[in-house]
Amino acid sequence: MKETNYWNPDNPEFWESKGKKIANRNLWISIPNLLIAFGVWQIWSILSLSLIDAGFTYTTDQIFTLTAIPALTGAVVRPFYSIGITYIGGKAWTFLSTIILLVPVLGVGWALKNPDTPYTLMAIFAALCGLGGGNFASSMAAIGPFYPKAKQGSALGINGGLGNLGVSVAQFIIPFVITIPLFGSLGGSPLTVVNENGTTRLWLQNGAFIWVIPIVIFALLALFGMNNLPLKKPKLSEQLKVFQRKHMYLITILYIMSFGSFIGYSAAFPLLLKGEFPEMNALQLVFLGPLLGALTRPLGGYLADRFGGARVSLIDVGIMIIGVCSVILFISEGTKSFLGFFISFLVLFATGGIANGSIFTMFPIIFGPIESPAAIGFASAIGAFGGFFIPKVFGWTIENLGGISPALYLFILYYIVCLGIIWYYYARRNAEVHVDSLRTQ
Repeated sequence: MKETNYWNPDNPEFWESKGKKIANRNLWISIPNLLIAFGVWQIWSILSLSLIDAGFTYTTDQIFTLTAIPALTGAVVRPFYSIGITYIGGKAWTFLSTIILLVPVLGVGWALKNPDTPYTLMAIFAALCGLGGGNFASSMAAIGPFYPKAKQGSALGINGGLGNLGVSVAQFIIPFVITIPLFGSLGGSPLTVVNENGTTRLWLQNGAFIWVIPIVIFALLALFGMNNLPLKKPKLSEQLKVFQRKHMYLITILYIMSFGSFIGYSAAFPLLLKGEFPEMNALQLVFLGPLLGALTRPLGGYLADRFGGARVSLIDVGIMIIGVCSVILFISEGTKSFLGFFISFLVLFATGGIANGSIFTMFPIIFGPIESPAAIGFASAIGAFGGFFIPKVFGWTIENLGGISPALYLFILYYIVCLGIIWYYYARRNAEVHVDSLRTQ
């Protein structure tokens, strides 16, 4: 693909004659690469469910840790990924960041063939899956400059929202592919799983191997179909001033609440469902939660554009608190209900997605065009830690306190803190940064 040496999408004549076609092509190649990355990032949310029954001698806390470790890696590498594309270009970085995912999926597939695989080795492969989480930062940084400033919001919403669907795609296809000898003798022998439903055979390795071919296809598509734009290297001295502002840390707390809830609940939901309602065979339904979260993210941006990011976020977090209270209600003695539990979590996924979209619109209003990239990069990296802490907190409270209710009360307290931050700093009439009024100026 011939490289683009001149790029000015804000020039209407250039945009209509050449820019739009190139930008849209890069966007629609970026989306499946990001979707695959999110899928690899979250494969442990499903694969972990059958490990103990298949003979892996891991504790409950270790199982929850395996679902949490990829989020930790994803959070750590995000800042480096967002910077990396400025040096080697969006095309080259998309290709490399996708093709490298072959390492964790091949490693995980190999490790899952043997129940005697040491936990440390399994944890290393889980950590490498977290490289997929870094792709969000580089993908968003690569796609934005292709579009005029007036269209960047929509383009990034499509890229991020459809890319997030990788979580639900993983949770939808993995439960199916691990039940059949999809790759024949090439894929290896099945493991015998013994549980309350009887004895079954599972090819757990298929949940990792299924990603190999898509990774190769979409990586090559990026290599031959995308463009490296002549991006200007950011002036770090100007961007890093954002870390001197308290709003950098306040908005990060809010982003942990929004994106962290989405990715953390995505990782933990299947394990929670199995633990609280072992008699229910509802594994095929868990993908609905992340699906709702991904689809409602653009809705959050739309509502914020229409009614204000602070106002929408304030109402949304209030509903999230009600959602967590409902989860506690439906796992309690006397009111325990699978349907109530499942619907309550769907509410949490949907509202988490809306908050993700509405909080994201507040960044440019609070920080301006120069500081926003650094603020978004830092907040998105720290926000991904929610995917680590939420499963870890659930696993710890189950092991040490006998259930998940203490974790849920902790989340309610955290959401109340977020509610206070939004109201005091961004929503009330005399707020320091009244984002809803500033967006119209």
